[in-house]
Amino acid sequence: MPGVPFEVQCLHDVLEGLREGLSHFSPPSRAAFIYSIKPEDPLRVHDPQNLLRGHEPKLRELYLLSEDWRAEGLRAAELPTLEQVRLEKYLQQLAGLISFGGVSPSIFFQMWYTEHHPDICSTGPTERWLEYAARMLARNLAISPSLNIGTSSYVLQEYATHAVRDHLVDQRNLRMGWDTNLRIFPILDAVLGVSKTLEEGRWPRGELIFVEPSSVSRMDFLTVFPRMERPGLENHKHVRKLLLSVEDSPRLLVSDGRHIIGISADEPPPCSIRVDFRGSHGFLHLDNELVCSFSDGGFHSSTRRANLVQVEEALLEREMDSTSRHILFKIIQQIVHCAGEARHGCTLVVDFNDPPLNISGQKLAAPLDLQKNECLELAQSLAKIDGALHISAGLRLHGFACLLDGQAVPGENRARGARFNSALRFTAEHRDLIVVVVSSDRPVSIIQGGVELTAQCDWNPCSGFLKTPPLLEEWLLG
Repeated sequence: MPGVPFEVQCLHDVLEGLREGLSHFSPPSRAAFIYSIKPEDPLRVHDPQNLLRGHEPKLRELYLLSEDWRAEGLRAAELPTLEQVRLEKYLQQLAGLISFGGVSPSIFFQMWYTEHHPDICSTGPTERWLEYAARMLARNLAISPSLNIGTSSYVLQEYATHAVRDHLVDQRNLRMGWDTNLRIFPILDAVLGVSKTLEEGRWPRGELIFVEPSSVSRMDFLTVFPRMERPGLENHKHVRKLLLSVEDSPRLLVSDGRHIIGISADEPPPCSIRVDFRGSHGFLHLDNELVCSFSDGGFHSSTRRANLVQVEEALLEREMDSTSRHILFKIIQQIVHCAGEARHGCTLVVDFNDPPLNISGQKLAAPLDLQKNECLELAQSLAKIDGALHISAGLRLHGFACLLDGQAVPGENRARGARFNSALRFTAEHRDLIVVVVSSDRPVSIIQGGVELTAQCDWNPCSGFLKTPPLLEEWLLG
């Protein structure tokens, strides 16, 4: 870009690519970083969407009142060209953020930050993404400008599969050493390929595990396929058909990363990669640790479980004993998650009035005690019926198929459907309650007082005008 210093262009390209890529892997994400190009330079901060606002006291403590960061940066002089080291002491130092820091000969110090979303499976892939951004920036600044401009952003936008791969490789190397024969990229390619393959109109279900070839002989198999007739992992259609043999069962389809070996009900050996297909989506584990989910032909950070933080906060504002509050939250959580897994919509009215409101719908001769498992399971089934469940603060279900009505209110959105808009109207007229709306396509809305508590604020886009980022000291002054 004419008139823009090469250094500033590099910073902008890497940050924009990182932010765009993470926003597809996770919910919309911001990114920021703090850096110093040379040992004698002061720290600067590039935070176009105010990710770091609210963390000023901690940033001042880490970077202005302490010179530890500079001491770490001086270690770069001892490194081979373009290499970096990880700054362990700064990782996870800011609440709610994921971070990665490094030093190198071409950029004296850099620390990257992005959001730690509450429904993230593992921070590992995101940390590897930040690490790659740091490495790319260091390399871009070290070599000819003509080779870099415009490419960094595109590479970082499409880094999701690489981030998952890098995390799996790092963790397996830490646990097993470097001598491993399980190739990760073909495995991830097969996972996405099988996940998109229908069999008689049905999405895949069942578990497929990938075992280190040297560990296969230590497993007990129910059946093993002949060596010359083992289906290749790249044959997604064949693998999809074989998944029918382990669907809805404790059995596992076993692969050595190249072929399908057989079917087992044995405990997988250490450092196995376990893939749980659940229809249109699934989850990838390393041993029993959840790494990421996958759907729509891509990997994602989400656990696919509803974020009910606003419900928890609303309950904390109520005069309830802690035990009842905890049980009520668990009841709501279980009904919502059941509806999300079954992919049907539902509405819950959580009523704090004493006595509870009289809401039109199907009444019960005696309220159901939702502390009893059988009653809670019944409530989960009743949630499938059109209308709302009416739950009191006394942990009772008072009715189902309830109709919520009221006068039109500002903020209605016809694109959100009848459940959402009815809840807005009803809560606007009845203040001492909250309504949880679960859409059939999984989004969950928490509504109170005619306002959606889960409404997401749009962030201002990054400015297209590039300029040198401000000094950290000036930025901290506001």
